[in-house]
Amino acid sequence: MHTNYTRQTLRQHFRQKRNCLSEKQQTHASNLLLEHCQAIEQYQAAKYITCYLAQDGEISMKPVIEDAWMQGKIVCLPVLHPFAKGQLLFLRYHKDSQMEANRFGIPEPALRVTDIVPLPLIDVIFAPLVAFDAQANRLGMGGGFYDRTLAPVAHNAFATEIYGVAHDCQKVPSGIKSDKWDIPMQKIITPSKIYIAP
Repeated sequence: MHTNYTRQTLRQHFRQKRNCLSEKQQTHASNLLLEHCQAIEQYQAAKYITCYLAQDGEISMKPVIEDAWMQGKIVCLPVLHPFAKGQLLFLRYHKDSQMEANRFGIPEPALRVTDIVPLPLIDVIFAPLVAFDAQANRLGMGGGFYDRTLAPVAHNAFATEIYGVAHDCQKVPSGIKSDKWDIPMQKIITPSKIYIAP
């Protein structure tokens, strides 16, 4: 599972699996996901959280976002960095945020300097993924945006928690071999279970 070919094959397989879920299954899954998030102490205590807007069959964070707003938390979304190639910025996301499609066609908040939230302020980051294993290893889309952006967290520069989020059908039975640049997750949260890194 360590060659690029095999990782790419895995990505195709698990993207297809999550895209096969019905709208009803997706809605049910996202509601169960919220229940798990609400049970996590770090989420309860968080002031700043980062979520994402689901694309390509990803599990929706909408219930979590709405719950966080209701609790007075500040919700951020990832935005492609305009100058640092391959990096992300995190911007405040409001109910009335002006949204723009990035170069991948994914909606993100319009870039306003006043909405940028520095990474050290963020308590919990919920990261999308393509596949994961029982040891909380994450396989992303292959662009490396989260890995590059979150490298300071991995080097213990600050205490941001990083949780992968996925459907149960995205679990790889045999494990995922991590590369040296892969950012470790503290947890992987699915509709049925929370996987904690060893």
